[in-house]
Formats: sequence, C-alpha cells, structure tokens
Amino acid sequence: MELASKIYVAGHKGLVGSAIERQLRAGGYTNIIQRSHNELDLVDQHAVERFFEVEKPQYVFLAAAKVGGIHANNTYPAEFIRDNLAIQTSVIHESWRSGVKRLLFLGSSCIYPRDCPQPIKEEYLLTGPLEPTNRAYAIAKIAGIEMCWSYNRQYGTQYLAIMPTNLYGLCDNYDLNDSHVIPALIRKFHEAKQQGSKDVVVWGTGTPKREFLYSDDMADACVFLMNLPDDQFLSLLGSDETQSGKFKPPLVNVGAGEDVTIKQLAESVKKVIGFEGKITYDVSKPDGTPRKLLDVSNLAHLGWRAKMPLLEGIRRAYENYQSTLELPVWDKP
Repeated sequence: MELASKIYVAGHKGLVGSAIERQLRAGGYTNIIQRSHNELDLVDQHAVERFFEVEKPQYVFLAAAKVGGIHANNTYPAEFIRDNLAIQTSVIHESWRSGVKRLLFLGSSCIYPRDCPQPIKEEYLLTGPLEPTNRAYAIAKIAGIEMCWSYNRQYGTQYLAIMPTNLYGLCDNYDLNDSHVIPALIRKFHEAKQQGSKDVVVWGTGTPKREFLYSDDMADACVFLMNLPDDQFLSLLGSDETQSGKFKPPLVNVGAGEDVTIKQLAESVKKVIGFEGKITYDVSKPDGTPRKLLDVSNLAHLGWRAKMPLLEGIRRAYENYQSTLELPVWDKP
C-alpha cells in the first residue's frame, strides 16, 4: 500500500477495525475511508453496492462482523449466521466488482473443529465437528474463507483470510451478556471492587485453555500482511485444489503463540484491578472448546510476532474501560 492509497476499513468503530485504523494512521496513511453503521448498513446489499461504486477503494480490511461470547452466540445463532453471511458476501463481491487490489477478511479461530490437535494448523480446517455453541458464527466465517478462495480461483483476485485468536483491547464490548471473556471479567472485577463484594463468579470450571492477542498486535499483523511483497502475498492465497490436489485455503493464523487457563486469566484480571475477594466458578455454565491454541509458525516465518504481554495488555484494556466510565452518558460509545 502507498501512503495515499484509498483504504476502506469496514467496522472501524469495533475492537479490530479501530485498532487497524490506529495502526494505519500511525503509519502515515492519509486516505482512509470510514462509514459508521448509521451511514452504511453492510447487511444492505444495495447500499454496499452504491458505496463501492462511488468510493472505489484500492484496499479493504473487512473487520465488520456481528461478534460475541458464548452466551451471545448460543442465544442468537440466527442473527450470527444471517448478519455475518450478508456482510461478507456483499463486501467481498463488491470489492471484486470495483477492482479492489487486495482484501483481508478477518475471521475467528472458532472456524476450526472443537477437538483439534494442538496447536491448530491452518490445514485442520474442515477436519471435524465444530463447537456447537458458536457453530452458526463459525460456519459463516468458513463461508467467507471459501468465498475468498473461490474469487481468487475464478477471478484472480488477491483476497486473504486472517484467523485471529481471542482478541481484547481498546474499544471492546463490556456488556456482560454479549462480550468476550476478558472484557466480561474486567467489568465483573471492577464492579465487584467498587461494590465491596466478597467474590466474583466466573462461568465454567476455569480449566479450558485460551490464547489471547491484544487488538493492536492484531492490527499490526494485518497491515504487515497487506504490505507483503507480491511473491510472498500470492503464496498465501491458496491453491486450486481441483488442479493441485492439495487442500490449501487462503488462510493465515494470527495469535500470540501461547495460552493460559481461564483460571489463570481470571487471577490476572483480579491482580490488575486490585480485587481482594475470592473467585468462584459456576460449573453449570458451558466451558466451550477445551483448548484453542493457534499454530502461528507460518506468520512467524514471514517475520511477524506478537509483542504485547498479557498482563500489560489487560492493564491497558482496563484503563480504557475506566475512561469510558468517566464520559458523560451522551458521549459514551
């Protein structure tokens, strides 16, 4: 990408999209296209078509999605598959129609089978049953990978699917019903400390292991990949299986390369916030996938590794959460 290239960040107000925008601006990129949900509903196919016809971006970061934790995915599966299929279908198709040079489609590590060998390699896609609590979301994201793969195969596009591990950071969602685990724990421990509670209840047994990546690290990886030289970028775009006989989707894992148990995570959040009570575990709640650690060797071979230590990342996320509490009601995101 040139510094003056026209770049569209879809979902620029979300956790990932806002981090990508910060990364681009810090890198000196000056022609970043943004549209809020009120300005452009990406579920509306005709609105997306009109947007691409007018703006004609050269590069697209597709970070817009309906996302949430176990509760949200398990409660609203219809919305998760419907909205995500609609968003990615319109944006990917219109990117092709308008001549976008490169597109990065951001998915999720939940695309992989529930009981994958660890760490999870890109080649494990479609090798077993998915985790049922987020299967609808996972299938939508798998469809997005296949769509990138199919357009590359048929039209010679350069669309790459990026599968991040569990993300957290600035501009996260702290709703206790719909958020992911780190923002949910930050809010729980903060409110428990403010209220003088004696304990905090954490869902599940605390034994599942998860990998966590700071959102700005994820954004750094996205910009790094988008800027790869042609020979390296093209090598990531998969192969035509009907010709090569090899299952090689246009897919790259992005993660920290290490994981922790939910119990260890809860203790870390407790330490950052300074809560002095105890942690109890509600074993009646689902644990989800037992372990989910990505194999990030392909990205490491290209020269990229995560930088943010987990404890420091939690501290920064907590500071950001506190700043949202200090805003007047009408200014809160």
